[in-house]
Amino acid sequence: MEIIDLFFGVLAYFLMEGAAWAAHKYLMHGPLWVLHSDHHTKNPGFFEKNDFFFLIFAIPSWLCIMLGMIYGISESVAFGYGIAGYGLTYFLVHEIFIHQRFRFFRNTSNPYFKAVRLKHKLHHKNLDQHGAEHFGLLWVSRELIASQRIKKRS
Repeated sequence: MEIIDLFFGVLAYFLMEGAAWAAHKYLMHGPLWVLHSDHHTKNPGFFEKNDFFFLIFAIPSWLCIMLGMIYGISESVAFGYGIAGYGLTYFLVHEIFIHQRFRFFRNTSNPYFKAVRLKHKLHHKNLDQHGAEHFGLLWVSRELIASQRIKKRS
């Protein structure tokens, strides 16, 4: 692996936070609300229509990797792996850590991780398509982190 490939993989990973934020705000809370709405309600069952977004977001990763391999463009392959890496992070943070679909990582005293959970909780306070806030996953404001540090001391 060359340094340029590593750069493209890391670049894709970090760009995905912005892409996920925009997709969540403008697509999931917009025309694709029909798939996302069940994520904002308490429905019985393990799977949600919202889980289809996993497949939707996997397509660019797959295409970058596949086409990069077919045409020998290592930067494209690395970019695809960066997208896939963010997808894995999303699964671990959103599905396991925040929503506890699998019972791991229940408790944490880390202010950043507590702020990630709080941010998501604030997003879910609004059950409607419009009016929600806090659309990203990993980017958390200093204020939210500081609020969790203060709670930790109390």
